[in-house]
Amino acid sequence: MSRTRSAQSDPRAVLRGGLPDRYLTPDDIAEIFGVPLETVYQWRRKRTGPPGFRVGKHVRYDPAEVGAYVTQLKNVDRIAA
Repeated sequence: MSRTRSAQSDPRAVLRGGLPDRYLTPDDIAEIFGVPLETVYQWRRKRTGPPGFRVGKHVRYDPAEVGAYVTQLKNVDRIAA
């Protein structure tokens, strides 16, 4: 149990593949991609961004699926280049 204090206090501590080990919120997605929160909501409406799901009235994103989405984008860019 030699985790650092910052890793324990930060809920976004990186544990799995460069992403937090918890379901992500739209705010987290906006921060990760460096886009405004409204862009994340537009992606969801247009079904163009990372796949999300509802928990009651809240939208959440699986970190593994977000990682797969990023990998897919990278592959598309490589093919187009």
